[in-house]
Amino acid sequence: MAEGASQDLRLAAAFVSDAQYNRNIPFRTSPEAVRLYYLYNHWIMRTVTYFFIFLNLSLAVFEEPAVYPLPFLVTSLIEVLCLLVFFGRLTHFAKVTLHNVFWKDTKNVCIVVAILLSLTDLAIYGVLRMYNMRSIRWSRIVRPIFLINFAESRQIRRAFRSIRNTLPEITYVFLLFMFSLLMFSLMALKLFGERNLQTAEGLPYFKNYLEIVFDLYVLVTTANSPDVMMPAFDFSSWYALFFIAFVIVNTYIFMSLFLAVVYNNYKKHLKNEIRKLAYMKHRKMIEAFNLLKEEEGAQFVVREARWKQLVKLVAPDISNSHRELLLCISDNEQKGFIDKKSFVQLADLLNIQVITLKIRSHPLGQWMPRVYKSAVSRFLRSMVRHRGFVWTYDVIILINAIFIALDEETPYISYAEWVFLALYIIEILLKVYTYEPRAFFGKNQFWNWFDTLIIFAALTATVLNTTLKSTTKYNSQQILDIVFILRVLRLIRIVDSIQRFRVIMNTLINIVPTMLTFGGLTLVVYCVFAIIGMELFHGKIQFFPASSNVPHALECGNPALKDSLFARGKYCKNNFNNFASSFIVLMELTVVNQWHVFANGFANVTVQPAKLYFIAFHIVMVIIIVKDELQHEQLLDNMESAEHDLEGEGGTKPQSKGLVFKIASKRYRTVDALLQRMFEAEIPLEDEDPSFEEILNLSPTTAVPSNLTLENTA
Repeated sequence: MAEGASQDLRLAAAFVSDAQYNRNIPFRTSPEAVRLYYLYNHWIMRTVTYFFIFLNLSLAVFEEPAVYPLPFLVTSLIEVLCLLVFFGRLTHFAKVTLHNVFWKDTKNVCIVVAILLSLTDLAIYGVLRMYNMRSIRWSRIVRPIFLINFAESRQIRRAFRSIRNTLPEITYVFLLFMFSLLMFSLMALKLFGERNLQTAEGLPYFKNYLEIVFDLYVLVTTANSPDVMMPAFDFSSWYALFFIAFVIVNTYIFMSLFLAVVYNNYKKHLKNEIRKLAYMKHRKMIEAFNLLKEEEGAQFVVREARWKQLVKLVAPDISNSHRELLLCISDNEQKGFIDKKSFVQLADLLNIQVITLKIRSHPLGQWMPRVYKSAVSRFLRSMVRHRGFVWTYDVIILINAIFIALDEETPYISYAEWVFLALYIIEILLKVYTYEPRAFFGKNQFWNWFDTLIIFAALTATVLNTTLKSTTKYNSQQILDIVFILRVLRLIRIVDSIQRFRVIMNTLINIVPTMLTFGGLTLVVYCVFAIIGMELFHGKIQFFPASSNVPHALECGNPALKDSLFARGKYCKNNFNNFASSFIVLMELTVVNQWHVFANGFANVTVQPAKLYFIAFHIVMVIIIVKDELQHEQLLDNMESAEHDLEGEGGTKPQSKGLVFKIASKRYRTVDALLQRMFEAEIPLEDEDPSFEEILNLSPTTAVPSNLTLENTA
């Protein structure tokens, strides 16, 4: 009996943990499968998986064409090791899930196929290499599949799935845009093709229809405006009307319409994904409740002792006081049990970041009570807590900024640096004297740590710099650079003094986790396009130092670039000769400025259809992913309404002893969380819950089913 109760508790904890972290894995409920499931979700297992995923992706840095070349045998052994880890992780996943569900899951099939393709390609490449035959490592393009399709990357996978579902619905808008582009290109050919006009480089102007299509597409991105218009405009001012009409129709109307359709459809599918998560979380919590419920009068409840065991198993790292706080919220009437409605909210309560502050008396108050509690000491501490103390140091920081901008060779300016350092050190010592040190340097006190580390790093670097200057052979620009950077970083301290600045900075810090999804999407796209780019353009463009005497050094080693904008702009270092250079080029293409110069340059050294590579990257990365994801992150929803500093406001009397709980954020940090709460509000508390399969089959057009409710516990 006791063993069965313990197994039910572990199973219920697994359900609550899934609900807390929005995992929708349909695991088997046998005791052995539950133990394997706990191991599968352990942070060490996830960390190891991510390590090998990124190790597998980083192999492109060491494979030909390599930034840091390693022997083929070394890279191939590392890749085989990564694939074995992936296979082991997938086998572990298969052990905890239902077999029919496992093979119906597309992500599992994708991983199996990617492993087989990688091994096949590796074997073929190795055999051909033995016979000195050149081959293409075509399987490298499937490596991002491991980042997308493992269960740990559900946020990235969900974003890709939403984008994929959006594509069919924007096809018609895109086709209409292309029709408009082709029509304007045809008009441009008829208007300017027979005028014998020339570009600023002396090339024929609008003679080739496909070139016109490309130039006008670039004009849609505004990268070549007004250059593309000038030959026609110089010929006749009336021709400006053609380009004005084109920009209005295609840049302002069509691009706005295109982005609106992309965003609205993406949002619709994202809401459907969130709705599934809300229902799934609800179902998991009810499953947990049904395992632990006991009858209490006319209702079913979970006893307080059982609830505490559950929370300790789900969140072992939280303190006893935090656990008691959660119990007070769940059982606010102190009945000794938790009802169904309160139990279902447990996953949300565990997701609230609570800071536990134990207010302690200052050590100096215990060691030297007469001195610390004297009138002079009290006055000093009240002065440090006063707002005027902060304002004084704000003024000091601004004066310091002026001195940093002045010439350091002047002796007085150099001596002033020591004065500012002394003032900053005095400030830190006064704060440590006023506030309890363990609270002042708590793990959540980012700005206190930042101030202290920057000041003492600047002190160390300045002392080292001064010491080395006293020697005759000193010539270390690196140390000087560090000193200058640390001096400038000190100015960031003013951000902590102005509340609205502090709110914005905390907002930026808070959205870092949500931006990781965007970073994952970007990494996948960059990896795919970088590998394709290296296969298409490797070695076509070379970089040579300015003093080089190599033939065609000014043309990036390729005579096809003679007199081109690419060569004249000295863009030779922007090439696809290795993985790192490819990433830099893709980053520059994402910025959009001058991307047509890159496209023309690489097309000149290969073939003109190579421009399609750059157009495809622009559509995928700039139009779809960047616009979508940056709009999706609602920055203002992350702004905090209040700060939680130890210092308090001017004149606030600190609490001497006790325990204080503070919620780290009072607002929903992402649109996902807000949407999830919205859909949870739609779920009634009675009747019968839908099956796992019914939840997964929900579509954006599906109305809220009447049976999307809690499981009947009667």
